[in-house]
Amino acid sequence: MSGAARAREAQLGWGQPRRVLDLPSEDRPRERLARHGAGALSNRELLAVVLGTGTRRASALDVAASLLASGLRGLAGRSVAELESERGLGRAKAARVAATLELGARLASEGRSAPAFRTAAESARYLLPRYGARPVETFGILALDVRHRLKREAVISVGCLTSSLVHPREVFQEAVVSRAAALVLFHNHPSGDPEPSGEDVALTRRLCSAGTLMGIEVLDHLVLGAGRFVSLKERGLL
Repeated sequence: MSGAARAREAQLGWGQPRRVLDLPSEDRPRERLARHGAGALSNRELLAVVLGTGTRRASALDVAASLLASGLRGLAGRSVAELESERGLGRAKAARVAATLELGARLASEGRSAPAFRTAAESARYLLPRYGARPVETFGILALDVRHRLKREAVISVGCLTSSLVHPREVFQEAVVSRAAALVLFHNHPSGDPEPSGEDVALTRRLCSAGTLMGIEVLDHLVLGAGRFVSLKERGLL
């Protein structure tokens, strides 16, 4: 958001309940976008345009502000099911928000070479913004080629607040489809504490054994928390 956009929001007093239609026409997000271009709008205004409408008790701007409470990165890390549970979002709006964020991510990566993950720190820098702040435990893989460059990123399981169920069959099905030479496993702890549990260690060893049989090396398993991570490889737990 530009400084001018922030100043406009403060001047208009947004953050107080009001309908978008109550704003002067020149201050409504859709009209401002048409007149001045998307770059002139704040994150809140842009998201309000994507949402289109609010609810009986909250305008599209209010709903957008609530969704952005954890920032754009936090919003981008949420699944459609998580978005759908938010007040003011049904399935259609949740899908629209998720699709918009995915298009932005693809545009940002378009033309770049595939990232490589040769260390735990490189993997964590990529994964933490996407999954570290998720409120529900999510398990996934980074499928890599022989040079450890990313071929595919896949979520395997989304569980409850404390655990998720992962079967080697689903993990290595994704790996085979991706023609992966190696995998980095990852999951988050919604508590924010990335300290691995006994179950985490047991699952990792089970998947490493399956990988040996499949000829697909499991390079590491990262447990993600609130801005922190633990590498089971670095802990000597693989």
